[in-house]
Amino acid sequence: MVTIVIGSQWGDEGKGKIVDLLSEKTSITIRFHGGNNAGHTVINKYGKFPLHLIPSGVFNPKAKAIIGNGVVLDLEVLANEIARIKKVFPNLQSRLIISPRAHIIMPYHKLLDKAYEDAKGKNKVGTTGRGIGPVYADKVSYNGIRLFDLLDPKIFREKLKISLLIKNKIITSLGHKQFNEDEVFNEIMTHFKKIKPYIKNTNPIVFDALQKKKNILCEGAHGFFLDNEFGTYPRVTASETVSGNVTAGAGIAPKYINEVIGIVKAYTTRVGEGPFPTELFNKTGEKLREVGFEFGTTTGRPRRCGWLDLELIRFAAKINGFTSIALTKLDVLDSFEKITICTGYKYKNKPVSYSDLSAEQLEKVTPIYKVLNGWNKSIKDIRIFSDLPLNTRKYIQEIEKQTGVKVQLISVGPERKQTILHA
Repeated sequence: MVTIVIGSQWGDEGKGKIVDLLSEKTSITIRFHGGNNAGHTVINKYGKFPLHLIPSGVFNPKAKAIIGNGVVLDLEVLANEIARIKKVFPNLQSRLIISPRAHIIMPYHKLLDKAYEDAKGKNKVGTTGRGIGPVYADKVSYNGIRLFDLLDPKIFREKLKISLLIKNKIITSLGHKQFNEDEVFNEIMTHFKKIKPYIKNTNPIVFDALQKKKNILCEGAHGFFLDNEFGTYPRVTASETVSGNVTAGAGIAPKYINEVIGIVKAYTTRVGEGPFPTELFNKTGEKLREVGFEFGTTTGRPRRCGWLDLELIRFAAKINGFTSIALTKLDVLDSFEKITICTGYKYKNKPVSYSDLSAEQLEKVTPIYKVLNGWNKSIKDIRIFSDLPLNTRKYIQEIEKQTGVKVQLISVGPERKQTILHA
């Protein structure tokens, strides 16, 4: 069975916990897109781990963890992450496999990322400054550098020379000091030596697992509405975050996909710029941020908070083909007297759907709200669905009604055991 886990909002839905939980029954976990602009926090018996590149399923000691060809790599970040995980699993080299087709984030990508943002001023996208956009731009314009290239220093040197001829002209035109070829070469090769033992062709491993019908878990890095095609463009990420990208990013054909789990946070958050119809600018929004500890794993930036937007979830479910929903951080709503959900939009006083709108138009919609009664009780220690308060169950049933997708997993806290399975 191939299962894909997709964040259904703007990220930070709790994918790390769900992947960690589901990985207990998998043979392979795969990260198939994005870079270290993503951050997944895993809390288990080994401790608390903020992960940025290594799949969250790495904590299953019997499973292989693959970083697919669709991922872009900051080698220093990856080397440090490997070192942390090796403290728990000294034999990590036998399980962690990195595709040689993965592209490399170079020092000039990070500088250009920030320089472009500065040049845009008030129209900035709100990137993390990790160089993700520029490295994907190089990838599609045939100027990228892959791990394959680093395996042969002569090839790497040649490609680096060509890249710097182009990049240094742009960099100096933006008022920055150009890069020295030798310094960049030596820096990248120093980090590369630390990850070289983990590089191996991932395709035969995946093909063999598919043939033997082993369980494979594919981990989306970002929320769906940061997708480069269907998200709130241009304030999105550089990669495709849809479930279908598992073919391009991990080499798994569509016919093998059995299940697509949409991760839905019980309210909505967003980091950075961009439209957010249900955003709250009052004490309720502040309370959601405080109780939910809504600060970015990657950036530490405070997240914008608002009510659950089911118009977004409906669209995400259709595009990605959700077979079920995993509802996370439901316990954050424990102390709210009234809980509001968005069931649709109006634009210029007419009902519209998300797919009708550009990002600029989405900024101007009026959410259609429905108010539900809260449950005013802690649910953190509940493990059986029928033991949940009646109003909690009504909230979940409203989500199912509005989206047409069954909620089969409910997270009531950050730890593995704080989970309810709802058949």
